Amino acid sequence: MTEYLKKYMEQIEQRIESCSDIESFNEILAEHKDKIAFMQHERIVHFLVTMMFSIVLSIFLCAFIFSENPALMLLVIIIMVLLGFYIKHYYFLENTVQKMYIVYDRILNLYKEMEKDKND
Repeated sequence: MTEYLKKYMEQIEQRIESCSDIESFNEILAEHKDKIAFMQHERIVHFLVTMMFSIVLSIFLCAFIFSENPALMLLVIIIMVLLGFYIKHYYFLENTVQKMYIVYDRILNLYKEMEKDKND
């Protein structure tokens, strides 16, 4: 997903730079709006998984504290590592979706400018 998003963001920037007519901007705007919706869904799913891992970590950490079972400590460490990767990926998704909002606003402003120039 990380590579997909990075490539998409590069492609959309190139398309914006090379766009010269209103129909193209309209197409880019609609496509980008769909991508934002997909990434918002992806972000929500990763948020829920991250929260689930946090709850599971809390449960196993409490169980380890009360039982002092070394096997539970191994599970706590594994879950902590997985949670770290999930947090890192969620952070990337969150920041990228916010960048997508900025790009969307930019496309919209360029579209409005072209439409205004066309009407003048």
